[in-house]
Amino acid sequence: METDKILKAQIRAKGMQISVVSDGGYDDYISLTDIAKYKSEDPAATIQNWMRSRDVIEFLGLWESLHNSDFKPLEFEGFKARAGSNAFTLSPKRWIETTAAIGMYSKSGRNGGTFAHRDIAFEFASWISAEFKLYIITDYQRLKADENSRLSLNWNMNREISKINYRIHTDAIKEHLIVPELPKQYQSFTYATEADVLNVAMFGKTARQWRDSNPGLDGNVRDHATLQQLIVLSNMESLNAEMIKRGISRNDRLVELNRIAKEQMTSLLKSTGVKRLEIQ
Repeated sequence: METDKILKAQIRAKGMQISVVSDGGYDDYISLTDIAKYKSEDPAATIQNWMRSRDVIEFLGLWESLHNSDFKPLEFEGFKARAGSNAFTLSPKRWIETTAAIGMYSKSGRNGGTFAHRDIAFEFASWISAEFKLYIITDYQRLKADENSRLSLNWNMNREISKINYRIHTDAIKEHLIVPELPKQYQSFTYATEADVLNVAMFGKTARQWRDSNPGLDGNVRDHATLQQLIVLSNMESLNAEMIKRGISRNDRLVELNRIAKEQMTSLLKSTGVKRLEIQ
């Protein structure tokens, strides 16, 4: 299990702080060590005691079977067969190393301890205290609601930036592509055509093609763009404006903008900075 996760937040339950970490993806991992401190001054021993139960081993094995294609079922069956006996002991480290589990991981140093996927963490919290589990879930839901609110704010911010940059784009069209005496209906056609240069370069289809493909959606293609797509669109609008000023043909601009879109999307999808922006 990779442990290059970053501290995301701390939730509070009955006055105790519990760390939540993430790698920027959807799944969060919650500190079992912090949860165990509610019951004991020796959290490592408490976690190991919880893992002695056959029911717990079966639950952990089922979770891994559903989420982990590399999980080792034979090693799991060995643990399950011995679970519950007086002589049986199991640590998170041994469980992870023996079965290739991904639902839990241990980390040393600052912000260290044993962490588990939220599904497993809530199960452990229930064993600690049903009341305590409810407090944890309540504050975790508050954390997720805050994240969704910030994500919406970040998306809208980038949508507004895209709109501002589009003004630069339309000014370049007005100054360099539209002949003053051109009738207004043809002027708007020029603006729409140039907007579709960006749409095709970014989304692979014109605004009309997108609407025909998505009759049940409100708004336009940009209203349904991802955060990464909006960032790239913002960059492309400025680049297209400069290419218009330099007299580069529409076809040549489309090819170059498509190349840039692919290149920038590849970089942004790998960017941990953008991933953190999505969850902040």
